[in-house]
Formats: sequence, C-alpha cells, structure tokens
Amino acid sequence: MSSSNGLTEKKSAMDKNRHKRMANAIRILAMDAVQAANSGHPGLPMGAADIATVLFTGFLKIDPRRPLWPDRDRFILSAGHGSMLQYALHYLVGYEDMSLEEIKNFRQMGARTPGHPEFGHAAGIETTTGPLGQGIATATGMALAERMMCARFGDELVDHFTYVLASDGDLMEGVSHEAISLAGHLRLARLIVLYDDNDISIDGPLDLAESGDALQRFAAAGWDTIRIDGHDPVAIDSALTQARASDKPSLIACKTIIGYGAPNKQGTEATHGAPLGEDEVKLARAELGWTGQAFAIPADILDAWRMAGLRHTSTRKAWEARLDGQDAKIKNRFNRLMAAELPACLETSIETYKKQLAAESQPPQATRKSSEQALKVIVPAIPEMVGGSADLTGSNNTRTPSQEIVSADNYGGHFIHWGVREHGMAAAMNGLALHGGFIPYSGTFLVFSDYARPSIRLAALMGLKVIHVMTHDSIGLGEDGPTHQPIEHLASLRAMPNLLTLRPADSIETLECWQIALMQKTTPSILALTRQAVPAVRTEYTEKNLCAKGGYELFSAKGEAQVTLLATGSEVHLAVAAKEKLEADNIGTRIVSLPCLELFAQQSQTYQQDVLGATPVRIAIEAAVRQSWDRYLRVGDGFIGMAQFGASAPAQQLFEHFGITTEAIVKMAKEKHEAKHKGTK
Repeated sequence: MSSSNGLTEKKSAMDKNRHKRMANAIRILAMDAVQAANSGHPGLPMGAADIATVLFTGFLKIDPRRPLWPDRDRFILSAGHGSMLQYALHYLVGYEDMSLEEIKNFRQMGARTPGHPEFGHAAGIETTTGPLGQGIATATGMALAERMMCARFGDELVDHFTYVLASDGDLMEGVSHEAISLAGHLRLARLIVLYDDNDISIDGPLDLAESGDALQRFAAAGWDTIRIDGHDPVAIDSALTQARASDKPSLIACKTIIGYGAPNKQGTEATHGAPLGEDEVKLARAELGWTGQAFAIPADILDAWRMAGLRHTSTRKAWEARLDGQDAKIKNRFNRLMAAELPACLETSIETYKKQLAAESQPPQATRKSSEQALKVIVPAIPEMVGGSADLTGSNNTRTPSQEIVSADNYGGHFIHWGVREHGMAAAMNGLALHGGFIPYSGTFLVFSDYARPSIRLAALMGLKVIHVMTHDSIGLGEDGPTHQPIEHLASLRAMPNLLTLRPADSIETLECWQIALMQKTTPSILALTRQAVPAVRTEYTEKNLCAKGGYELFSAKGEAQVTLLATGSEVHLAVAAKEKLEADNIGTRIVSLPCLELFAQQSQTYQQDVLGATPVRIAIEAAVRQSWDRYLRVGDGFIGMAQFGASAPAQQLFEHFGITTEAIVKMAKEKHEAKHKGTK
C-alpha cells in the first residue's frame, strides 16, 4: 500500500516537473523572441504559459498536420498582443509552417509571426486579434456556428469547443460586454473563456481604471464562472473539465503573475509591452532553471510537445471515416459549405427574377424593400445564408418568411436577432464566416456602421465574405433627424481597403448588387439602401450584371453629349429627370450610374474613361459628402450633395432644403454648359 502511494507520488512529481518544463519552453521562446525583435509583449505569454500548456496538451482537439480539419477545436488568443504565446505553441506542437526561424523573425517584415496574430499568415490562426475585445466577440460567432452546424449535420460531424484566452483589456472593451450577454442568452455551452486575471494593465495596476467583478458580470449574463490559481496545472485541468460538462458558456478566471519568471519585473506593467532586457532575461533563465542558449528547447521537452500535437491524429482520421460514410448528398453538402462554394442553382434563380423585374411594371419603392424581395429569391437557393438584424428587422427588411429564428432552443434556424449590439453582431458575423458553413448577412442603419466599424475593418483585413445591409442611407430617412442621417458614412466606408460599398438605384441594381456581394470570396460588402421610395431606372433585361464593374452608362445622350451626370442610389432618378429637362433645351446629357466606386476603381483606365466620357460638363450627385468623388471630377466639374449635418423634416423637404433636386442639377449643368460654351467661343 505504502509502496503504491510512493509510486503515485513519484509519478505526480514527474508530471508536475514535466509540465513546468513544457510551460517554461513557452516562456523562454516568448522572452527570447521579444528580446531579439526589441519589441513585443513578453508578460502575457510568460504569465499564461501554464494555462496554455494544460489546454494544448490535455484538451484542445487539433491536428497540426491538418490545420483546417472542420471538427477541430478553435483556440482564439483574444489578447492578441501576447502573440508569442500562440507562435511558441504552434512551433512546439508541430505546425509545419511555424519553424524556429519564424520565431526568430518575430515582428519582422514578411514573417509568419507579426506583432499580433493575423488570419491567413500562419496555419492555426483562427482569426486576427489585437484590437482588444474582438477575439472574444468573434469567438462567440464561432461557437454559435458550431451549434448551428451541429443542428444541421449532427454531432457525428460537428462536435467541438471554442476556447478563448482573454485579458483584462478584452473584458473592459464594450464589444466584449455585447458578446458576453449574447453568448449567455444563446446558451453557447461550447464556448470557454480562460481569463488571464493578472491585475495589470499597460498603465499600471488594474485598479487604476477597473474595480468591477468580472465573475459577477459573466454570471449575471448566464455564464458558469470559477476562479482558480492560473499557475496550478491541477486546478486548470479541473476547471476545464468542469467547463466542458456545463450547459452554459464558461468563464475560468485564472489568477496569474504577468511576466512569471522574471524576478525583478514579474507582476508589474514593466513586462507588459517591452522586452525584459538582456540582464533580466539572464536572471529569468536562472529563475526558471533553464540552462540552454537563446531559442534552444531540450529534445525531451520538444518531443513531449510534438507528441501532444499528435494526440488527435486518430480522432481526425476517425472523423474523416465518419464523413466518408455519410450519404453522398450529406457529404457533398457538408464539403460544399465548408469550401464556401455557392450552389449551382443561384445564377438561374437570379436571372429568372431579373427577367421578371424587367417584364413587370415596377412601382416606386425603397431599395430596402427591393432587397427584401431579392432575398426571397436568393435565400431559398442558398440555405447557408444566415440573416439577422440589430433590433431593426422590420426596418432593414432582412428576414424572409421561410427563415426560422435562431435561439438556444433552435440552432437550426436561419435568422438571428442580435439585439442592439451592432459591434457584437459584426464581430460574431466574422466568427460565423471564419468557422465555415455559413454566409452571414445582417442589418442596421447606415449611420450605425460607426458602431460596427472595428469589426467590419477586421473582416476586410481578413478577407471574409460577410454582408452588411445598411438601410436608411441618407437624409431620405426624414424626420428622425441628423442623429440618424448618414452624411460622411459612405466616404468613410469607401476609404476602407478591401470593402465594397454598394449603393443601388432600384430593384434591378439591388438584385445585381446582392449577386456581386455573394460572388465575393475575400471581400466583405455593404449594401447601402434607401428608406424612401425611388422610381425604377432600369426597366430592360440584360443578361450581363451591369453593376459588376462598379459603374456603367445608364443612358446615352440624344445628339452630341455635352453633359455627363454621375450618380448613385436614390439620386440616380434625379439625374434621369434632369437629363429630360436638359435635352428639352438641346443639351445632350449622359447618365452614369456608379453603384460601387471601389469596383469601378479596379477597372482599366480605358474602361473608366469610356464610362466617364469626355463631355465638357461633368457633375456628380450623391446625398453625402464629396469625399471619394474627386478622383472622377476634373477641375471645374460640379458636385451636388451634402456639406453639413441634416435636419428633422420629411424627406422631400430635406432634399429641397439642401439643394439635392432635379432643378438644382439642371441649373448647375446649364450654368457650366454656358460657361464652357462661352469659353470655347
């Protein structure tokens, strides 16, 4: 009996020693890489190394040789500044693209190891993090996607967890509050947040700015919570086991020491965002009992880590066998969804509806309504489309009659009520897209794109197919006044790289813009849609998607072209009406519709010049600020739009008050035409 106990104690001591050395391998790589780069954040990797070691060696279901295995667990380093934690882990468990050379090139141009983890730069990086709060909010979308895919395919094919390592800063950011309440409401039990509770921020002790109880906040939102010693592997193991068995999302607050192992700097802000310094690195090596050279990992420790990376090879192979054993229809559908391939029937559905629109007499209607009608055709053709709205469903017109609501009791639905959480919504949409299996689209007012902008920016940076339906796109929304009237927002969104801002003029352009958004593979889209009714300007069927190049000649001039009117969205019909008046006075006028300036800018100079034309007079019309138009306006050309905030009044009065009318267009065109004519004489 005593001999058996002695063996157990000896094995326990060996396990603890091995854990310590494996965790220290993370600490060594992190502090060496930050020191070599002379920049970075060593504190979090050193403090959270014990948490990560237990998670990666005992719980995380991954196969580094098949990093895109659909049923892998997702690990999200929400505290992206601690990126060397993830890079060290990926090298240690054997991701093929994370070599020791990449670790040594931390934060250098062209390396797979940038200052913050970036999706697509290295295998196993599930999302781009760094802006605090984004990781936990994106992970909420991933955890929701897991439940929704499970509801569609069963737990034989979809059965995994989403783990998040979050910092104090993550939990202070407002978007995390939105995500936490949403995850609790939807009972996302496969979401487990490991909170690196180290009481330190960049400025110093956390209590400089925060005195709330994170556990109580999470508990109030419907989470299970527990606080543990983040350096005790047994406690970490026990807490993770408990969390995995919960029917709620879980928060594990892991009390840690930032910069653990650096004897003079640990536990202080000095380790947060700067190298330890050569002297402190030497002292830390001694403190941790590490005798090797920089970046050197003992063979037995590296072998132990590599074995941990192979733990789920057999699990992955068994999953592949289960997938292969599925009915061909189920298997093919699963593979199509995970490959993000659109169904073949989509093009036929769109073309049939386009012909119908051209054949029918189209009454004036808001493009948000046109979007709703387009969705009634598109959604049945693409079952992976998941709609939603930030508590504006009836205004955004984003839900079709066939879409059931996603809830904690029905993950099989296709429409998500996000609540008044625009930022959390946009981040979770990113998570749905990153997880795979879904094309997320959701709605709010265009003015509230400001609330969602950080997550839209990350979608653009990561190259995700997410679609934001932004209605009430100008002063045309009317009486709600300047707080709700977007003025600068189109220019602001157009300024963002790799984002399409689509502003259609009528039902056919709206359908074509939806087609454009759905055809994108690595670009998110904004559909800017009207509240007010607008008349149809496209009444003839064309097989070609005329909006696909961003701009095109809608109407040519009668006789010699003297004026070109450029417009988008609700202002196109004003330009068309102006053309009739100008040509009644023998001033030949062309109309160019430019529903997407970003796509137009991608076309050849020849195409752009052909569309813009060379008429003496060129005027752009848009109920927004002028920024983003100057590249297409020559010296002396005109712009009719907004230069100030709006006001509270009916829409028509506002357009008249701010001079965005057919009469104003005609007046400017005639004045410029006359001036050009006199100048020529």
